Amino acid sequence: MRLFPALILLFTVPAWAGFTVCNKADVNAKVAFGFFNGKSWESRGWWTIAPQKCETIVTGRLKARYYYLYGTDRATGTWNGGTYFCTASQPDFSIAGRGNCAARGFDRQGFFAVDTGNSPNWTQSLSD
Repeated sequence: MRLFPALILLFTVPAWAGFTVCNKADVNAKVAFGFFNGKSWESRGWWTIAPQKCETIVTGRLKARYYYLYGTDRATGTWNGGTYFCTASQPDFSIAGRGNCAARGFDRQGFFAVDTGNSPNWTQSLSD
């Protein structure tokens, strides 16, 4: 009878959720993340992900179906796409809005879309 309350606690703990990026390449990857926060577009960066390692970029349950990533290994290439967000050169940035990047003193990069299918969590891999 004493085990019953403990079993209920195990089943009421929320499941882990979030957005994780795994670097399957042989060099460090720098990653920026774009998303719609419910009111406006936003971009954040940079996460440095070591080769063959993963980094959780968003913790908690995902709220949107689409998220956007841009990555670079600073040596041989990028992981990019056709949805543009603003980025900055400093190690940590958070930028509201996607437009007029240069006029606001930011760089502009093409991010690729990640369709999570409305999953509460997602893992995206970057590879050579």
